[in-house]
Amino acid sequence: MESEDILIELKELSSQNNIKRSELMDILKKYARTITVYDLMRTSERMRKEGEYLHEDYCDKFLEIYIKNFILRITEVIALKDYDDLDIDKESFDETFPILERMFEKEEIPGFEGDKFPLFYVIISLYVTYITEKPVHHVGSEFPGNLKVEEINGEYFCPVKEKQKDNINATCHFCLAKQTPNI
Repeated sequence: MESEDILIELKELSSQNNIKRSELMDILKKYARTITVYDLMRTSERMRKEGEYLHEDYCDKFLEIYIKNFILRITEVIALKDYDDLDIDKESFDETFPILERMFEKEEIPGFEGDKFPLFYVIISLYVTYITEKPVHHVGSEFPGNLKVEEINGEYFCPVKEKQKDNINATCHFCLAKQTPNI
């Protein structure tokens, strides 16, 4: 089983009229279990390497967002047993495929060929969006300019969502957060 095989299974799931959270979770758990401690370390190393190009004031925040609150969520996916089994938003789910496919096409970087970052990205993006119904970046995630993802009265707001509308690779397109007003 290759990491990219998750896309085949997700497309098969998408061919159904209704998709239950349990069906999506079965697939996410199956692939999350293929991720080893070595994969966690290698992906963490990759994030640290990518963080080298960021301003030092933002680098630590970037690493916290992507290592602690993104990569380590794989263990949460594997462990989760208690969730409701409602239908997910099929139209939104179907719209994720071009973005998820590009993750596997564009994410190879020198020195990290064959790493599982794209698999992490797919699993976690789908998990938080359709299972936990939270934004892709957790509440409190900070972006340059001291801007943060917020929850206000049960709604999620992201300060950079609108800035990503032309980025065809951004998960912002299916993230349930709204643009933070007045930014």
